[in-house]
Amino acid sequence: MSSELRNGMLLCLGNPLLDISAYADEELLKKYDLKPNNAILAEAKHRGLNEDLTENYDVDYIAGGASQNTARIAQSILRKPNTVVYMGCVGKDFYSEMIEKKARADGVDVRYQYTDKRPTGTCAVIITDDGKHRSLVANLAAAELFSIDHIRIPENREIIDKADYFYLTGFFLIVSPDSALEIAKVALEKNKVLAMNLSAPYICESFNRDLTPLLPYIDILFGNETEAAAFSKQYNLGTENLEEIALKIADLPKNNAQRKRLVVITQGEKPVIVARDSTVKQFEVIMLPNEKIVDTNGAGDAFVGGFLSQLIQEQSYEVCIQCGNWAASEVVQQSGCIFKTTQQFCPRT
Repeated sequence: MSSELRNGMLLCLGNPLLDISAYADEELLKKYDLKPNNAILAEAKHRGLNEDLTENYDVDYIAGGASQNTARIAQSILRKPNTVVYMGCVGKDFYSEMIEKKARADGVDVRYQYTDKRPTGTCAVIITDDGKHRSLVANLAAAELFSIDHIRIPENREIIDKADYFYLTGFFLIVSPDSALEIAKVALEKNKVLAMNLSAPYICESFNRDLTPLLPYIDILFGNETEAAAFSKQYNLGTENLEEIALKIADLPKNNAQRKRLVVITQGEKPVIVARDSTVKQFEVIMLPNEKIVDTNGAGDAFVGGFLSQLIQEQSYEVCIQCGNWAASEVVQQSGCIFKTTQQFCPRT
């Protein structure tokens, strides 16, 4: 199947960040008014958090940003370099050099937009409860300056026109909703697949004005249980049942009638919920003993990376789910969203 892969099949857009990751305790969460399993944007009360981590804790620096994580995992599984392209905005600094070096080492074709107006963005990753929970505090910095001009540069437009699959995170709506909508229109016009991740509850709650016009273009929507619940509340779906939420999202109006919308809801150790065409199924995840779980940060990004790695090879969504679960199970055994296994994914029959 890998012989059918070609350069630029999958294009991911998002907010490239340098993750500053450390194990900590509940006291640090309380100090900065953080929740143990959440993702938020940095506010004034979080000033000094990065310095606190680097000065008082054992820190790992990891090339991050949700969409870039997904791109790296998908590319690592595919093994054919440059199958995946990634776009986002970074500063002209040492941090961006670190991120690009890591992404290219994983085989991703990085096409950053560079700015000298802000430094490369960071994300504080506070891991608690022996790796079971993580609190993310993102300072987007340069990532906020991504502009639609970047996707209109001729060489980048050529990449977009040749891509067969597009992936966006909800986080990207914070910085460039017009770019997201333009990509969505290209996908519709060329009958290509557009996948998106809800990313965090606050995307549904605070950025629904930008999410709403994008929804009819989305062919595959990913989210976890808290994001799905936030979506249901924001869009008045009238239920807290995850299976019902997935079915209702799948049945929302859709521009491309040539394919039904697929909705995928992950819920940690519980089964993955998949809905399409008025049908819902559940898929068991791979259970690991607690001693093997190092860090759950990045598990969701890895799941989507595994899923997309099989999707672009035209595998069934059952196989895509299998690979997503496998990729997530490998990543949680590492610190950070890192894919170290040398084994190849083998679908179960």
